[in-house]
Amino acid sequence: MTRIAIATDEVGWHTRQLQAALRERGAVGRCVDLEDCRIDTGASWHGLVIPGFGAELPDAVLVRGIAGGTFEQVTKRLGVLHALRELGVPVYNDARAIERSVDKSMTSLLLHAAGVATPPTWAMESAAQAQRLVMRESAAGRALVLKPLFGSQGKGLQRVGHVDGVHVPLPDLQRGYGSLAYLQRFIAPISAPGFDWRVLVIGGRAVTAMKRVSAHWIHNVKQGARCEPCELTPALAEIAEAAARTLQMDYAGVDILPEGREDALRVLEVNGVAAWQGLQRVTPFNIARAIVDDLLDRRLAAQAGARRA
Repeated sequence: MTRIAIATDEVGWHTRQLQAALRERGAVGRCVDLEDCRIDTGASWHGLVIPGFGAELPDAVLVRGIAGGTFEQVTKRLGVLHALRELGVPVYNDARAIERSVDKSMTSLLLHAAGVATPPTWAMESAAQAQRLVMRESAAGRALVLKPLFGSQGKGLQRVGHVDGVHVPLPDLQRGYGSLAYLQRFIAPISAPGFDWRVLVIGGRAVTAMKRVSAHWIHNVKQGARCEPCELTPALAEIAEAAARTLQMDYAGVDILPEGREDALRVLEVNGVAAWQGLQRVTPFNIARAIVDDLLDRRLAAQAGARRA
């Protein structure tokens, strides 16, 4: 029987969906917290200890969540995923892809370099440089969005610069921002209430989308936005697939905003450990099943073919 490790720091709806989809395919999914995994070169030929797998390695790893922690703790957890890849175990998404997406500045840089439309972005450690940037943008009548470099669910976002006719200065970067200014130019909503799109890409193909509608300028579901079904247009699919391809992701939740008009699209963020509970409510097919099918039929099958070759 194919044994899949579901790397997660939280057992809940998503992991139950994945386990059910794996059972339908005759596989078993075991939840494993990367915090509990360790390197022990005396324990086995490969030197990893993955709880629940004894001296063996899983056939593949599906990454659903990585707990925060100290720099050293997170480095070790990602190191386990790196090691699994080096040992020939398919990791979905790969640690390198997760690192590209978790670091928002790297996401922005790679998207820009690949020609994928994204808002103008800055990342700098100098508070003086950041303050000058905010003053310059404010003088031009523009607002910026200050974000924690590592963060999710719309937490810690703040508008600075020219906001509703008033200049809003940069706050103390040592409080909640790790002494780093990660700034994106604010894109004003084209309607009231405003919205963005979340597009899910699996195996390189955009498969479903939703609108996240909110009276607030932050459109995350955790911040009160409501999920609405929407058409997955060719334009949305094209830019979402380009973003996932740029970051080399097996699956990704791509957040897209319209700028000025609905057909002028900008990629805001790419989520490498994307949640889909809200999206599932407005999607007619089982998303977990689509993820599992791609893992087994594409990634695992390709790995088996490479071993035979």
